[in-house]
Amino acid sequence: MVKVNIIQERLKIVQSHQKSYTDVRRKELEFEVDDWVYLKVSPMKCVMRFGKKGKLSPQYIGHHIILKRIGNVAYELELPLELTAVHLVFHISMSKKCMGDPSLIIPTKNIGIKDNLSYEEVPVQILDR
Repeated sequence: MVKVNIIQERLKIVQSHQKSYTDVRRKELEFEVDDWVYLKVSPMKCVMRFGKKGKLSPQYIGHHIILKRIGNVAYELELPLELTAVHLVFHISMSKKCMGDPSLIIPTKNIGIKDNLSYEEVPVQILDR
């Protein structure tokens, strides 16, 4: 009976150590409706759904607005038309808060970079003469 008590005490110690290790890395996430978030994607093998395929495939895509909260840990996002095959409801761990104003983000699709990694600056609007 004494050995069983010793084993139980050691198990409690080990469990508390493991809990303290995981609590350090865990962060409490909570978003509000109309917050902007990035969506974490994990590319599947041989499927190119979210952009580039290979070493530089994206980990987070776009900045999407939260439409509503579903339960404690799920959110419904507003996704673009390109992602109609993707379900709209995501777990909180699949989201990352978009810091700053999303309207200030420059879309990368409009940037023209040549093969030799050079580019040409073209003024959009003349501000002052």
